[in-house]
Amino acid sequence: MKLCTFTADGHTRTGIVTGETVIETGIEGSMIDLIRQWDAIKPELEAKAASGGGIPLTSVKLEAPVQRPGKIFAIGLNYADHIAESNMGTPEQQVWFTKAQTSVNGPYDPIEIARGTFTNDYEVELVAIMGKGGKHIPAGDAPGRVFGYCVGNDVTERMAQHATQQWSFGKSFDTHAPMGPWIVTADEVSDPHDLGIRCFINGEQRQSSNTKHLVFNIWQQVEHLSRGMTLEPGDCLFTGTPGGIGAAMDPRQFLKAGDVVRCEIDGLGHIEATMVAED
Repeated sequence: MKLCTFTADGHTRTGIVTGETVIETGIEGSMIDLIRQWDAIKPELEAKAASGGGIPLTSVKLEAPVQRPGKIFAIGLNYADHIAESNMGTPEQQVWFTKAQTSVNGPYDPIEIARGTFTNDYEVELVAIMGKGGKHIPAGDAPGRVFGYCVGNDVTERMAQHATQQWSFGKSFDTHAPMGPWIVTADEVSDPHDLGIRCFINGEQRQSSNTKHLVFNIWQQVEHLSRGMTLEPGDCLFTGTPGGIGAAMDPRQFLKAGDVVRCEIDGLGHIEATMVAED
């Protein structure tokens, strides 16, 4: 099932995407509330999806599927080609940083170039959204704890990222975590570790890989994080970006106002944004 958060007639609610239409779920609250109730409401939503109807997707505004995740974590250096272009060794331990809630952005909303910055970069990523979550989750149990997947862009201000050894500030600027366009539930993704993943800037392909090349796979990521913290419904894990970032090009190619960034993953759809200067 494809589940979205959308705004129409001034009201934001959750919906089921079927073809080119969206059917309101009727569930009160946000996507996190829906995820918490999933086992109980899944049959009802499947019946709604099968009944048809709904309103055209073109008449609604798609929002980030999870608008205020309790936690947003992202793993660095998790594709071999990205590690090589970064001139760094393959990490023996998982390298994690956080992105602020206020960095969440809609799948087609503009991405801001913050005042006084000029090294904004793109990073297409598969985002795993937690379902039941929990603590001390073995890797073997992790598939049953992930609710679904969407496309993400770990937008990064490189000078801010590398000004210190801690990356979170440079990764957390407003609008720098676009996600969407919807969540594809885990039962409809046969293998999240075999998905083509790509990023285009103004129509030029910059990144192209497959999630089978993750250094630490999603189940290992869930196991690692849950050793120290309780993963909760709606928490978002950015699972890593492949090679091809602008900072590694010669000459380096950073994003500027007017650039169009498109990120896509097989079976999950695409997100697309125009870069704009902050007012």
